[in-house]
Amino acid sequence: APPPPRGLGRMMRVVALLAGLAAAGAFVLPPKGLRAPVALSMCEAKLDPPVRVGIIGAGRIGLVHLEALASCADAKPMIVSNPTVSKAQAAAEKYGLPYFTGDAEEVINHPEVDAVWICSPSQFHADQIKQCAAAGKHILCEKPLATDIPETISAINAANAAGVKLMTALQRRFDPNFARVQRAIAEGEVGEPIVVKLCSRDPSPPPFEYVKGGGGIFKDMAVHDLDMSRFLMGCEPLEIMATGSCMIDKEIEQLQGPEAFDTATVLIRFENGRQAVIDVCRQAPYGYDQRAEVLGTKGMCQTDNEYPNTARLYLSDFTGNADLPFDFFMSRYKEAYKRETYAFVDAIKNDKPAPCSGEDGLTALVMAEAAGISATEHRWVKFSEVAQAINCDEESCEVDFTAVKSDPPAEGWLQDAVRFVTGGSR
Repeated sequence: APPPPRGLGRMMRVVALLAGLAAAGAFVLPPKGLRAPVALSMCEAKLDPPVRVGIIGAGRIGLVHLEALASCADAKPMIVSNPTVSKAQAAAEKYGLPYFTGDAEEVINHPEVDAVWICSPSQFHADQIKQCAAAGKHILCEKPLATDIPETISAINAANAAGVKLMTALQRRFDPNFARVQRAIAEGEVGEPIVVKLCSRDPSPPPFEYVKGGGGIFKDMAVHDLDMSRFLMGCEPLEIMATGSCMIDKEIEQLQGPEAFDTATVLIRFENGRQAVIDVCRQAPYGYDQRAEVLGTKGMCQTDNEYPNTARLYLSDFTGNADLPFDFFMSRYKEAYKRETYAFVDAIKNDKPAPCSGEDGLTALVMAEAAGISATEHRWVKFSEVAQAINCDEESCEVDFTAVKSDPPAEGWLQDAVRFVTGGSR
């Protein structure tokens, strides 16, 4: 059994002012019947203690994060939860965790946990972020931080008020290929960026139940590319034009808004006249297609897809890669998840800002919301429209697009507004 516990308006431009919002304190309950797996694999004690991590969720993405944590010498996964307890037990046994449970709150309030990785379904993220903040635990949360903008704001402010670090898990920022393109821009190798092109195509469509209620293709898929466009450009977006259609899975045509799209194209205008073009599709029969390209004033930098090997075939009727690209995000981004883990663990141990903050996650969600409006209403949408539509007081937020004004935003407005409202990144 584990040891006993050790004790515990109005939005300006992007989001409404939440001055005075603070996370309510919470009494940390003792662990309730935590179960230890049959076989334990404990790490040796170190002079510099590792960050002790609890994981909520033992599904696909939870296992990806467990594997990444297992490769990090400065982290020690301690407990994993899953509503299907047998999955939590299997994960604990595989990766040598001392504890497993069916209750996420036991992970959050466990006395031997310093930080929590939230890998649960999206609808639970905001509440679990707030619970972690109240318990004084640092947080890495899979995207999205919440299913809507008001809840996202509330979750970020809870973490800020509690003084804990909150990281949005947008793992593509840590992919070696995309990171190299970003470096080519940041170090001036390609000169001033003119156009960024991003391609994101999945091997096959997800199940109907995944699409239904997921917010649509811009929120559950293209949000990665929207964030990447901002990450590569190094400046803030001003407006967006998006279009969508259903070309693959006709079953989803019955859904509303962007949830009925399995194919989409996005054009974004950034500060200084820069542009980004994104195409996404839920099916690419040849594999997982993830590419980036930037054209600058001095040259171009682009990435290719990741393959299982570098072998090439030279035949009478074919010349090219011997095998198809990786066909699943877990294999394609395996290295990115590791680097993401190392970066956040380093931020916790050395008191650095989260390398992909809650505010970054909020901005990506604002971009996805604007893309959905554009595709539905068939027009350019300024990101400031989404910002002005959100009204908040000290207790809650609501969306009201009747309050939107058409004044063009000044350069830098997005970043400044997010930082002003949320009190700055931690």
